[in-house]
Amino acid sequence: MEKKLYTITVFSENMPGILNQITIVFTRRQLNIETLSVSPSALKGIHKFTITVETTLDIVRKVVTQIDKRIDVIKAYYNTDDELVVQEIALYKVATDKVLELGGIEQLIRKHNIRILEITPTCIVFEKTGMYEETQHLFEELQNSIGVLQFIRSGRVAITKSKVERLSDMLASIEECIKQQKIVK
Repeated sequence: MEKKLYTITVFSENMPGILNQITIVFTRRQLNIETLSVSPSALKGIHKFTITVETTLDIVRKVVTQIDKRIDVIKAYYNTDDELVVQEIALYKVATDKVLELGGIEQLIRKHNIRILEITPTCIVFEKTGMYEETQHLFEELQNSIGVLQFIRSGRVAITKSKVERLSDMLASIEECIKQQKIVK
């Protein structure tokens, strides 16, 4: 089977140790997590883990099934890129004097659609939001032209192209079943 990049989304309550429980599944299968991002979701009290991994369809299905079995996990899903809207954010710190020597900072800003977050006499911090290839391309261009003092890239953040989060549908279905059971009693 062909390896490709999958995005795994895990929903859970914000419990101590949940990240360890999730990463153990990858460790046991000797899979490397490419990116990891965790934040509160749109559903109150529920956190969303966005994990990317390069593997086969068979393996990603098994990993998601194993994660789903964890007590503190509400639900886990996997998606391919065509089912998602994805972005990353990257920060670049460069020397102010090097940028001034380069000239044409306006052209750089327009070309890469970057924002300037901070300017000091010694350094400038740029922000670039985009796909991995875009943030990497800017890094390489800056590194080759003026040098990069510091660089950091977030993990992938992703939302599905569907109208609502799949977890919302699942929770609504459970709620409806509970209502039906009360009516029957």
